[in-house]
Amino acid sequence: MKIKLLFCFLLIFGNSFSQDTKKKEKFPSYFGLQFRPVFPTKFIGTPITTISDQEFSTTITQKVGYSFGGTVRAGFTKLLAIETGINFTQRNYDLDMSVADSNVYATNSMSFIQYDVPLNILVYVQLSEQFYMNASLGPAIGFKPTDIGVITLPGGAFSFAHTGYVRKKVSAELNANFGFEFRTEKKGFFYIGGSGRIPLAPVFELVGQYKYQGYERVAIGKVDGSYLAIDFKYFFPNIRNSGVQFQNGPIL
Repeated sequence: MKIKLLFCFLLIFGNSFSQDTKKKEKFPSYFGLQFRPVFPTKFIGTPITTISDQEFSTTITQKVGYSFGGTVRAGFTKLLAIETGINFTQRNYDLDMSVADSNVYATNSMSFIQYDVPLNILVYVQLSEQFYMNASLGPAIGFKPTDIGVITLPGGAFSFAHTGYVRKKVSAELNANFGFEFRTEKKGFFYIGGSGRIPLAPVFELVGQYKYQGYERVAIGKVDGSYLAIDFKYFFPNIRNSGVQFQNGPIL
């Protein structure tokens, strides 16, 4: 339900934004949709984190996730534009937990969701009549709506509980993008490229708890959410309606 409401808002916002900017600016604006699979990598972050307390330890490993949303591109020169939008991102993690010197071990998984609004300065390089190369850089403001948690029961009286606590619901990230696009007047723009996202703070704090009867151990650590991604974008064409256009004016 949240995803449907997000898309409805994006379509309404993109359409009204495009119509308003076409009236006021010389350079056109475009509304589009984007999808990106996200890949954790040691190149820009720390995809594997281990927390421990004496004999109890847990390793959390970031796996492939995904992000999608709407994007608005507002041009202010032939070579420069501002690109923003609203995105939904889901990061996926595997959990491997164990107790040393025993036969107790287990695995589980958890997912962490986030909404973000990027604000990028985009530079075009025209390669031919229809092909363009572009690069963009800027901040992204993220909103983390909720904590996450899972309970793992390996059997017997043993139990593990892992919780991802969000210390600040609003956060900032750095993002960079590079790609190529093919432009058509009637069918829109088709874009493929790559991007990187680096949070300026851990995405959440992981608290792991191990219990056996009255015995308990707790481990705490901070989880990084940096990733590289492959970006797929489509921008709708700006098509003028035929016939008489409505003109703003006084109500008679």
